[in-house]
Amino acid sequence: MPVYSMTGYASAQHSTATTAPEGESRTQPVTQLGLEVRSVNSRFLDLTFRLPEDLRQFEPVLRELLGSKLKRGKVEVRASVETTSATNIPDPTPKLLQKLNATQDSIRAWLPTANPLSVADVIRLAAAEQGTSRDWSADVMPLAEKVLKELLSARQREGARLATMLLGHIAQLRTLAEQAGPLVPKLVEQQRLRFMERWKEAMALTEGATLPEAAQDRALTEATAFAIRIDVAEEITRLNSHLDELERLIKKGGEIGKRLDFLIQELHREANTLGSKSAALELTHISVDMKVLIEQMREQVQNIE
Repeated sequence: MPVYSMTGYASAQHSTATTAPEGESRTQPVTQLGLEVRSVNSRFLDLTFRLPEDLRQFEPVLRELLGSKLKRGKVEVRASVETTSATNIPDPTPKLLQKLNATQDSIRAWLPTANPLSVADVIRLAAAEQGTSRDWSADVMPLAEKVLKELLSARQREGARLATMLLGHIAQLRTLAEQAGPLVPKLVEQQRLRFMERWKEAMALTEGATLPEAAQDRALTEATAFAIRIDVAEEITRLNSHLDELERLIKKGGEIGKRLDFLIQELHREANTLGSKSAALELTHISVDMKVLIEQMREQVQNIE
């Protein structure tokens, strides 16, 4: 399965001409339905709809459609309905003009001081009449399915880019872990020799050059305790285990965002422990480089579904 990002955008439009009543000859207005979907990262699926009044009735079916394909993300759905004609001015029907005239006469009979209808008022009411006469039942869902398909494609492309980046960082972390492994035995041997030399110097100052066996055992014990304190073999083993699981999940794909986020936290924990046990500048540098890579991975994993 592919890896999906939660970030994506898609939009589509559908245009249709409004049919004039039989027997009337007038400029046919063109009505355009527009639909766009924006998606960003979120812990859960959060759907927001911004629909005009003519399309409010479609929110439940749109919510069901999106919920069946999207599992996580903050998703905003916007729809618009625009009506235009060759002159960009709606053409009022004789029936509407007659109705407006009768309504105006009735109102002014009761309210003589009421202002008469202006041309702008008539155009606005004509546009409203044309907008409400359109039934979008046959157009909204096919358009929504088209936009959703494009959104999924966009999220898949972004997810593939994130997966490639994460696999590259995993390879770099493996290299750093390999570099850290041989450093510890070398440090242990250096510290053991340093303990022995210091005990020899101390004993030479007090009892001559001969080093008692008990003192030598004490030096070896201290060296052993030091070796235990700086041993990072367990951390490196766990770190490699987490990297193996990360790589497996990324190649498997699907809904892996939350599991990747947990593993990133565990990687960060091991890198911190590696740094706290560091007894050499080289190991400190490796720990810092690991944490930089892990932090970059954390930021990108937040966008994976």
